[in-house]
Amino acid sequence: MNKSIKNNGSSLPPLKERVSLDPILPLNPKIFIIGTKPGNQELRKQEYYANNGNSFWKIIYELTDEVFSKNYAERIDVLKRNHIAIWDICQFGERVRPGASNVKNEVPNPINEIIEMYPSVKQILFNGQKAYDLYLKHFTEIEGIIYETVLSTSPANTGFSFREKLNNWKTAMV
Repeated sequence: MNKSIKNNGSSLPPLKERVSLDPILPLNPKIFIIGTKPGNQELRKQEYYANNGNSFWKIIYELTDEVFSKNYAERIDVLKRNHIAIWDICQFGERVRPGASNVKNEVPNPINEIIEMYPSVKQILFNGQKAYDLYLKHFTEIEGIIYETVLSTSPANTGFSFREKLNNWKTAMV
């Protein structure tokens, strides 16, 4: 069945929807964490890692020795104080169904342009293999930057415990 949209009798290709939030960019980021795309809860709330089952914020608080908070503005402040930027690879795409790997015909955010605007960035952490794969599909690595892929913090990544994810991130972060 053709899923194209009918408009006055003509067939149009499926519309690309925005699947990205705005980046979180402190003044002098040292670490840039890149995900694939926000989930439905994140898009609805307009907050990174809003799904309570996602371990991202718990890991960030553990790694920064900050006092945990559920307040989103305070979470963003923790990132900024610790010189951590975050964004997602996918800016637009056709969402097939929920899940990081279920966007097709994606249009990437200008990741390398942002990295080049911030020479303070020393490390890129990809939150999961899919983010890294999409980065390589659309970009080339920039010399002088350390690239690491860490275990996805997604609640769908059930093959690893919180402790395993935390230790993986701790080992990877410079």
